[in-house]
Amino acid sequence: MKKPVCFCDLHLCTVLMATKLLDRLRRSLFKEGELQVDTDDTDDFPESSELEDDTDNISARLSGTLCFDGDGVLDSEDAGETSGPDSDSDCFTESIDNACSSTDISPTSPTLKGSSMLTRQLQESWKNLRARCVLEKLLFEVTDASVVQEANSKYVLYTIHIIQSGTFDKAPAVIARRYTDFERLHHLLRRHHREAMEGVHFPRKKLRRNFAAETIGKRSRSFEQYLSHLHSLTEVRASPAFLEFFYLGELRRGLMLVCSGRYEEALSTLVNALRLQEKLDSPHKIHQLFTHSAVASCYQELERLSEAQEHCEQALNKLVPSIDLQKTQQKFHPLLVPLLQTNVRLCWKISKDKRRWEALLLEIQALGIDVENQPDLKECIVKENLLESEG
Repeated sequence: MKKPVCFCDLHLCTVLMATKLLDRLRRSLFKEGELQVDTDDTDDFPESSELEDDTDNISARLSGTLCFDGDGVLDSEDAGETSGPDSDSDCFTESIDNACSSTDISPTSPTLKGSSMLTRQLQESWKNLRARCVLEKLLFEVTDASVVQEANSKYVLYTIHIIQSGTFDKAPAVIARRYTDFERLHHLLRRHHREAMEGVHFPRKKLRRNFAAETIGKRSRSFEQYLSHLHSLTEVRASPAFLEFFYLGELRRGLMLVCSGRYEEALSTLVNALRLQEKLDSPHKIHQLFTHSAVASCYQELERLSEAQEHCEQALNKLVPSIDLQKTQQKFHPLLVPLLQTNVRLCWKISKDKRRWEALLLEIQALGIDVENQPDLKECIVKENLLESEG
């Protein structure tokens, strides 16, 4: 007697056979390369295709460059696991600038802990790289160019800021010069430093449109480049003509104001001259000595004793190292004794230690120098010839 056929079993067998046939057919098609992808369909999903490309590129860029310490190693070395917000190169700058990352939310997770380590390492590395790449140099920037109309002449006055790059320069130095000042400087430098000035270009005069905005703008940029080129030449930046153009004239104007008792005006002029000397790194250190002394004298006259003592001490620190008390025939600088006496007096008034300077003053007196009948600091500055002080 035949067993009755179960339709459920027959249906199950049919399904299993169909599944096996489809599986074999699919493997066969993939193996033989007969399955074609419709390229037109990819246009409907641009985001997915770009995401796959970006992930592959990220993995390729980062492969072999990451470094983890100790328990910060990722659980898997598969490239796909490193692709994510923390390993995306497009996010590095934002993560560094904001100094934060979403990985800080769960520090207990091994993967996130490793990513947090990566962010900190990249942040530190990037800061070090930027610190090495920032070079300190002097910038000459024309910040204003105004047309000045006088009785018999009309000219453009260029205001130039001298700024130390690489750090925040809170006290830039400023000069205001006209075209004829630049032209005079160029002629003097060409006369005395012909070889060094061979490749330096100077903006020529124009017969027309000298006061047009376009001409003034172009000439301003030319003057910036011209001064930068001059400052790069060691021989030129140490020349009297170069120093006269920048700060020697300022010094003389400041001294004239001191002589006339206009101490506030003299102070602003002298402080600016001092900034110019410091930024230009003038080889004539005696100029800084003289300027510090004049600034100290102005502060003293204005009863600003702390500032006066500070500049007085800076002047002495430039002068004292060159003194050799063992040389009995040594000729001391005319500013030495007035500076010492002024500094001792100022230290006493502001309750600052003065023993070092008193001891030096006594040593000089022991050498037979009359320290009692010396002119005071202001009188010495007014009488002292600046050019003679260079010796």
